[in-house]
Amino acid sequence: MNKILVALSGGVDSSVAAAMLLDKGYEVETCTLVMHGVSDSARISARSVARYLKIAHHEIDVTGQFDDRIITYFVNEYRHGRTPNPCVICNREIKLDVLLQKAYDESCDHVATGHYARVEQKHDRYVLKRGIDQNEQSYFLYRLQQHHLQHLLLPLGSMVRADVEVYARERGLPGAQQQKSQDICFVPENDYPHFLENYIIPQAGPILDARGKILGEHKGISAYTIGQRRGIGISAPNPLYVMRIDAINNTIVVGEEEYIYGTELIASDLNFIPFNTLEEKMEVDAKARYVSEASPAVIEPLSDTEVKVTFSKPQWALTPGQSVVFYKDDVLVGGGVIQKTK
Repeated sequence: MNKILVALSGGVDSSVAAAMLLDKGYEVETCTLVMHGVSDSARISARSVARYLKIAHHEIDVTGQFDDRIITYFVNEYRHGRTPNPCVICNREIKLDVLLQKAYDESCDHVATGHYARVEQKHDRYVLKRGIDQNEQSYFLYRLQQHHLQHLLLPLGSMVRADVEVYARERGLPGAQQQKSQDICFVPENDYPHFLENYIIPQAGPILDARGKILGEHKGISAYTIGQRRGIGISAPNPLYVMRIDAINNTIVVGEEEYIYGTELIASDLNFIPFNTLEEKMEVDAKARYVSEASPAVIEPLSDTEVKVTFSKPQWALTPGQSVVFYKDDVLVGGGVIQKTK
C-alpha cells in the first residue's frame, strides 16, 4: 500500500481523513504546518490525534513564508481597496507546495487533506470535482495544478460532514467535538479593520453617492468592502451599501441596494484544470465568492491572461480581489481573480 502524508490540524476533518486512510490499510504519517492562526491548542490536539493513531507526526514552521506571501498579499489588497481571498493562495503556494516537498522527503506517495472536494483522473489529466457536502470546498482549491492534483487525496470528498462527525465519535478520535476553523485563520474574531490597523494607518476620506455628492467621511478604505451595509455611518431614507472603493482618491462610493448588483466582470490570474487555456466561449456555472450560489454564466477569453464573465442573472456585490470560480456540472473548470466589474 502507498505511504501518505496527511495535513493534520487536529480538528475533526483532518483527523478523520488520517484515520480513514489508516483504516483502509495505508501507511500514514501526519504533518502540521505552523503559521499565524495555528494555535498552541491546535498543535497539541494534532499531536494527540497522531499519538492515538500511533503514527509519526511532523511539524513544519512556515511562519516566514506565510507572512511574506499571504499576510503581505492580504494587507496590500486592502491597501488598494480590494477584498482578498488569502485561503486560495495559501492552499497552493504554502500548504500544498510545502506538504509535497515534505512528502518527497519522507518517501510518501501522496498527500491528503480534509477538504470536502474530489480528485479524479480523466484520461491524461486530473480534474477537481465538487464534494457532495452542501458546504463543499472545491472553490478554495481552484488554483491547484496538475502536479498538485496528481499527488493529492481527499478522503472526505464523497462524505457529508454529519457522517464525518459520526466516524470521529465511533473511532474515539481526540478533537472529535472541535468546531470547524474559521476561513481567515490569522484574523482574530474576523475583525479585519483591527487586524489591518497593525499594518495600515487609516486615513479618513469622503463618502460619495453615485453622482459624486459628499455624504460624509469614512474611517479609511481598508475598513470597507463592496456590498457592506453596516458601519457606513450615513443616515438615509433607504439602506446604503458600499458600491465602489477608490484607493487612488481615497473615496468610498455608496448607493441603494439596486446599485450593488452586477452582471459582468473581468478576471485575470487564471488557472484552468481540465485544460491549460480557455480557447473559446463556454457556458458554465460561476461562483463570484465562496458564500454565493453558483449561477449560469458565459466565460469568454479576452487574452491569454484575461476572461470576461457574463452572468445570466444579476449578482450581488461583485468584488475586485475575490475569486470567481467556474464549474461544468460537478467539475471545476477553473477560476481567476476579479479585476473589474460592471
